[in-house]
Amino acid sequence: MTQEKFGIYLNTKELKVVRINSPYGIPSGPDWVFLTPEVNITLLKIRELARKKKLVDDPEKIVWM
Repeated sequence: MTQEKFGIYLNTKELKVVRINSPYGIPSGPDWVFLTPEVNITLLKIRELARKKKLVDDPEKIVWM
């Protein structure tokens, strides 16, 4: 497993994000989107990124899992 899969994932249906820095926790399924490889990004920056990429209608509802 390469480190390319490590980073922040967003569940676009549940509006939850998770930080992945281990190959054992990589989420799968159609609702999970790889958002950024930056594992130390803040929730505020995550919301801005989701807004910029137009991944969700209301990024302010995004929370940590």
